[in-house]
Amino acid sequence: MKLRTLLSLFAVFLLSLIVAVSCTPQVQTSTSGNSATITNTAPIQVGFSAWPGWFPWQIAQEQKLFEANKVNVDLKWFDSYLDSINALRAGQLDANTQTLNDTISSVAAGSDQVIVLVNDNSTGNDKIIVREGINSIADLKGKKVAAEEGTVDHFLLLLGLKKAGLTQADIQFQPLETGAAAAAFVAGQVDAVGVFAPFTTKALERSGSKELFSSKDFPGAIPDHLVVSRKLINERPQDVQALVNTWFATLDFMNANQEKAYAIMAKRAGVSVSEYKAYDAGTKIFTLEENLKAFNPGNDMASLRYASGEISKFLLDSGLTKQAPNLNQIFDDRFVKAYATKQKP
Repeated sequence: MKLRTLLSLFAVFLLSLIVAVSCTPQVQTSTSGNSATITNTAPIQVGFSAWPGWFPWQIAQEQKLFEANKVNVDLKWFDSYLDSINALRAGQLDANTQTLNDTISSVAAGSDQVIVLVNDNSTGNDKIIVREGINSIADLKGKKVAAEEGTVDHFLLLLGLKKAGLTQADIQFQPLETGAAAAAFVAGQVDAVGVFAPFTTKALERSGSKELFSSKDFPGAIPDHLVVSRKLINERPQDVQALVNTWFATLDFMNANQEKAYAIMAKRAGVSVSEYKAYDAGTKIFTLEENLKAFNPGNDMASLRYASGEISKFLLDSGLTKQAPNLNQIFDDRFVKAYATKQKP
């Protein structure tokens, strides 16, 4: 009886030891020169999707720039932009590439997200494309218009309608995923579509189709960002810094290796290099200086804090959000500032 008790106690001890070891966070040691750096082996889950301002992340992956900046990243491609937004909301991602208005909508819904970097500003690559015979925004009244509900091109559509004194109730809105919306437009199933590049190329394949208006007509309304969870900032701020550093290293690579960079991004976009180059004018990639300026307070759409207030009001008025989010903690510029400090001679 005593032997069975001793064996049982020993078995419990061994089981406890195994559990303790298996639950201990694993770290790896990487050496550089004579120094050793301890990094968390758990990769950061970063989402990105089809947009010219986000394709540079593909360059970062292929050119091993994440590794060069000592950050372990699992870069996840999403065919559907909305799926990437939902994944960050659900905690399936640590970071995602998103627009300002979509981030505000997520925060309003209770997700604790923080913008740490401005990738770009849309200056024409978000478009409302229409069939032949539609020549003004007023002509959209009563027509079938497709866009991915709740995303940036739905937002752009509502901006245009408001400018013309219309609302979504004045059109037959068709909520479709962006790729499906472009395909439906080309097939003649809808009269107009709201899409972003590279899906604009697909939509314009329809004979007689044309751009009715674009993000170029609403300057500053659609900035695009790297957005992270507050949990990631609190637990791994050094990795958030490394992500920001990697972005600027990627821009340096692009400037020094333009043709190679275009080839990588065009392949990820599924278009030719010449087609990809045509997107350049429609996306303004932000420099370090423009990042610093955007995070500063201001009284126009060039200031993210001002823009977030205006967009929040619009989302409420349009019914895209049901409550105004707390915008006081949505921006964190310390990582961009830290990178800038290191660049000073």
